[in-house]
Amino acid sequence: MSKSQKMTIIPVMLCFFAMGFVDLVGIASNYVKEDLGLTDSVANIFPSLVFFWFLIFSVPTGVLMNKIGRKKTVLLSLAVTAVSLLLPIFGESFTLMLISFSLLGIGNALMQTSLNPLVSQVIGGDNLASTLTFGQFVKAIASFMAPYIAMWGAMASIPSFGLG
Repeated sequence: MSKSQKMTIIPVMLCFFAMGFVDLVGIASNYVKEDLGLTDSVANIFPSLVFFWFLIFSVPTGVLMNKIGRKKTVLLSLAVTAVSLLLPIFGESFTLMLISFSLLGIGNALMQTSLNPLVSQVIGGDNLASTLTFGQFVKAIASFMAPYIAMWGAMASIPSFGLG
């Protein structure tokens, strides 16, 4: 692997790390349930939304990726994911949470559908399988760390900005 490939793969691995944060939906739905006083059946809508939007957007993402390119699709997915994670700062309404979880699912669909083809474009040949496997390892680390990062944000970072 050349030095330029190694430098290019770092942002791609950070995208795999961002993709792992979709596993935050389980923990987040518990907090939303408690904060909004929802029943179990209503609170279970939130994780389902994430995977529903993946079902709906996975095929259109392939079409979009062919139209605007792999890199732009991954960047769009990061933007949609960031917006979905920032929306709860502006309120705690049921509608806002539905929008936030939906955008998280859409961002995840965009990212999961376009990231592997981007890796195949950046890293070709013999290193592709090992790079994709390493990407899944990075995603697993993010899935493991997401609850701890969320806890840190809720207990330390967000209150220091004067947010509840």
